[in-house]
Amino acid sequence: MGKFLGFILIWLISGFYVNAEENEIITGSEQPEKYLPIIQNKNIGLVVNHTSMVGDVHLVDFLLTKNIQIKKIFAPEHGFRGEASAGEEIKDGVDSKTGIPLVSLYGKTKKPTSAQLKDLDILIFDIQDVGCRFYTYISTLHLVIEACAENNLQLIVLDRPNPNGDYIAGPVLKPGFESFVGMDPIPVVHGCTIGELANMINGEKWHKANKSCDLKVVTVLNYTHSTDYKLPVSPSPNLPNYISVKLYPSLCFFEATSVSVGRGTDFPFQVLGGLNKNLGDFKFTPVNIPGVAINPINEGKVCYGVDLRLLKTIPDFTLKYFIDFYYKYENEKDFLTRESWFNTLAGTDELLKLIRLGKNEAEILSHFKPELEKYRVLREKYLLYPDFE
Repeated sequence: MGKFLGFILIWLISGFYVNAEENEIITGSEQPEKYLPIIQNKNIGLVVNHTSMVGDVHLVDFLLTKNIQIKKIFAPEHGFRGEASAGEEIKDGVDSKTGIPLVSLYGKTKKPTSAQLKDLDILIFDIQDVGCRFYTYISTLHLVIEACAENNLQLIVLDRPNPNGDYIAGPVLKPGFESFVGMDPIPVVHGCTIGELANMINGEKWHKANKSCDLKVVTVLNYTHSTDYKLPVSPSPNLPNYISVKLYPSLCFFEATSVSVGRGTDFPFQVLGGLNKNLGDFKFTPVNIPGVAINPINEGKVCYGVDLRLLKTIPDFTLKYFIDFYYKYENEKDFLTRESWFNTLAGTDELLKLIRLGKNEAEILSHFKPELEKYRVLREKYLLYPDFE
């Protein structure tokens, strides 16, 4: 009884519940006492997907039990339920479970329009990120911040841990290489939570609105950037587990090549394989999987390569695999099939130039170190949690 009363006292003093014994991660959405008072009796819009959970309950269902007036749901890439494959257009509609209108942010429109926002008082963003610049949920975040600033709408970001938040790496995006897989001058692995990144985008005025967004971040409890966080829900169809999430920053560049990263298998972003038998002894055959992999590269063909699930230690961002495969092809064009897309993913054309010059991984990473250090200093201004060493 004494311990219980102690927890109650902590709750009364601090305004939230802390699990002092287990030091449990408590996401922004799991601290309703911090946002429910703000949104009561307001018209609310939600930017959410299948990862927007409050414990075992979806945020939409949770808010409805609290009589919150949800006017519309904005859906990013992969859709509200997370069941659409990469790049598949999301369409407007109505959620069959709740009857709430669904507005696509991954179709003809990627930024909420003034017409879509005019009947709202507050917008809430709650989507799990994986810490990579080319993961499009953070591009949606950027455009939502911009839209809220332009339309004088408050934005509440319910923060979540970053499973790749324990380091920063890769080239920083250069002017002229902006796209929906890279909108801001941040490195490939940016080392920020969604909340920290939101504050950075807003604070650095990277969006195009002529004023700042009225932004509130509900921070995660008991999280640091050294926390090894395993996602409770798969963030998208082709990142099904811990290994894929950790390898994603290193393997995504292969999307611009003739080498499969395992889309169309049960182990996407955990293997590498192309049609040349000299690429490795491991074999797999990609197939079409509706909602997961539509017409994957090398569909129906045997791919030869490596099984990265066998690694004893999962590396942080590395160029090793890309460079190794690059030199196994006599003709670059047989490997690098979409040079422009590679540069878009890299956020610069310098990376490919260095690879073509025969630079090794250490030399390439050293080349990008000065800009990474500048970013590190900038990032420190927006950290909400203790940093990694």
